[in-house]
Amino acid sequence: MEIATRQQANRRRSKWRWLFRLTLGFGILGAFILLVIFGLAYMMGPPPMETSQSTTIYSDEREVINEQHQGQQREWTDLDDVSPHVMDAFVAVEDRKFYDHHGFDYTRIGAAVLNNVRSLALSEGASTITQQYARNLFLSHDQTWDRKIREAFYTLRLEWHVPKEDILAGYINTINFGHGAYGIEQAAQMYFDIPASELNAAQSALLAGLPRGPSYYSPYSHPDRAEDRQQLILSMMNEQDALSQAEYEEALAYDLTYESEEEEEQATSAPYFQDTVERELVERYDLDPEVLEAGGLNIYTTLDPDLQEAAERYVEAELPKDDPLQGAAVSIDPRNGDVKAMVGGKDYNESPFNRAVDAQRAPGSVFKPFLYYAALENGFTAATPLKSEPTSFPDPDGDQSYEPGNFNENYANDFITMAQAMAYSDNIYAVKTNVLQEPDALVETAQAAGIESPLSANLSLALGTSEVNVLELTNAYSPFANGGERVDHRLVERVEDHDGNVLLETEPEREQVFNPDLSYIATDMMKEMFNPTINDYASVTGHSIAHLLQRPAAGKSGSTPSDSWMVGYTPQLVTGVWVGYDDNTALDHGEHGQIAKRIWVNALESGLQDELKQDFSTPDGVEEVNIDLETGLLADEACGPSYTVAFQEDTEPEESCVEYLDDEEAEEDAHEERKNKEKEKLTDKLKRWFGSDEVEM
Repeated sequence: MEIATRQQANRRRSKWRWLFRLTLGFGILGAFILLVIFGLAYMMGPPPMETSQSTTIYSDEREVINEQHQGQQREWTDLDDVSPHVMDAFVAVEDRKFYDHHGFDYTRIGAAVLNNVRSLALSEGASTITQQYARNLFLSHDQTWDRKIREAFYTLRLEWHVPKEDILAGYINTINFGHGAYGIEQAAQMYFDIPASELNAAQSALLAGLPRGPSYYSPYSHPDRAEDRQQLILSMMNEQDALSQAEYEEALAYDLTYESEEEEEQATSAPYFQDTVERELVERYDLDPEVLEAGGLNIYTTLDPDLQEAAERYVEAELPKDDPLQGAAVSIDPRNGDVKAMVGGKDYNESPFNRAVDAQRAPGSVFKPFLYYAALENGFTAATPLKSEPTSFPDPDGDQSYEPGNFNENYANDFITMAQAMAYSDNIYAVKTNVLQEPDALVETAQAAGIESPLSANLSLALGTSEVNVLELTNAYSPFANGGERVDHRLVERVEDHDGNVLLETEPEREQVFNPDLSYIATDMMKEMFNPTINDYASVTGHSIAHLLQRPAAGKSGSTPSDSWMVGYTPQLVTGVWVGYDDNTALDHGEHGQIAKRIWVNALESGLQDELKQDFSTPDGVEEVNIDLETGLLADEACGPSYTVAFQEDTEPEESCVEYLDDEEAEEDAHEERKNKEKEKLTDKLKRWFGSDEVEM
């Protein structure tokens, strides 16, 4: 019996020794793991502490266009710019031992662990301010053991390497106060319309109560809950001597009033422009997308709010709301390439697709200025005569000849000048001009001006059959407006981070690509589209809006079966407008044909109403001569109507209209001679175009 008792006692001692050793082993292992974690946390130094902030976008006059925050409005504020009541309120309610502990409140942790074990879940937390800040910076808010362990690791790194004041500053700048406001400055502005530095004790306590449940304690949705929690926090501040009894009673008596809750506008200012800014920062200027996503940037753009507002207003006014007809507009300063306005559609909320940048459309006759400039470079003048009549151009490589036509089949059936062809948009003159040059002349001229889309060197390119986008086409008109300089378009002047460090700075990029004299002559011809006094077999294409134009301007309209265009300019501004259907549905040109022109002239005049009315400066090498409208020769009082045409010195016509005034036979002979020479030249040039001797006009 005694032996059995001793054996049982030995077994019990052996079991306890085994449990002791196991416990000791786990304790040593746990201590070792903790030492490793502590060592790693110490050696790794402070964690990266960048957090998403609002990016502010500015106009050319440094007015705020928008704050981009993806639903989280953030603005970093130093503790020196925050009311002391804010810190007192948060410490009182969230972490009264904040200044004494090293990241963890072990008393609260013990109580929370006990309750969690009882419930077999992570139902209760005991997070300090440091732990909450670590979670806001690096982690989700999932209630999992994995997240808790990683949170503890980051908390150690913060506590060992970051001063308490910086932790508190980071915390109050990153927490969610509800309704899209993140950080104390945004919260103060949203709820009380004052800076964080002016918050009193009552207001501070109200805000300190929101992060526990931004929706549950919202003063907009649940004012009673919000103020009950505010009073609780005030009492805690009083208990912890953050408020004297008198201050506590004064805060309780304070009548809280809130700024009215405003729904965030869905349509921000210049949304298509802003999208293009973000794209170009990454794709054109190689800004790291993560830097852009993190926010906290100040982006200084080229946008002119007045011009933008005018463009948006007239696009919206002119495009019918019950019709899927769309439009796009771009305005550029030709002196430096700065994009001043951009509209990519009539309603961004319905369609954020940017038709000003991403839609490739056939430009039609707005491509002709590049053709006629190329012709000027190759010996043409504004008075070079070609016959406007139905014409068939042979194509030895195709089954059918090419037979372009004029709008409404209107032909002069006579010789007209290049200036007239530009003003009336005569297609026959344009194709003949293209034929009479080298096949690549038009392509090279358009590319020199800034067209980057692929261009096909064929006869029909004279009528704008290769697709381009509104931005590049508008910008390519700049050399006509500025004396021959190509300027690369620019939307961004400078980008700074939230500390004012310059991340990107751009300068206008210019290159002389056109002869200044010939650029002016092309402009002079484009001014004639607004001169109804030269109406003849056709009206000038700008006759419907000429009465609305209050300043010197030049331009060109154009159309295809599914597109309507207007690109025009003053010395200060080039504006391009496109109208059409996204699916290339044919336009009713009787109904839709003037919309682009009206948008252009109204946006131009409205946007420039406070600007000087400047005319284009005539270069020294250019002279202006009166030309007879009927014959295209030097005008004389004895002849009919005339108009002023620009020429390089010594290139104007030598003959006068009076030479054929009373001699019909001589006029007919001259006409026949012109016709034969034209046919001969066209035939010869077509042979070179197609590399075939079988071509015959």
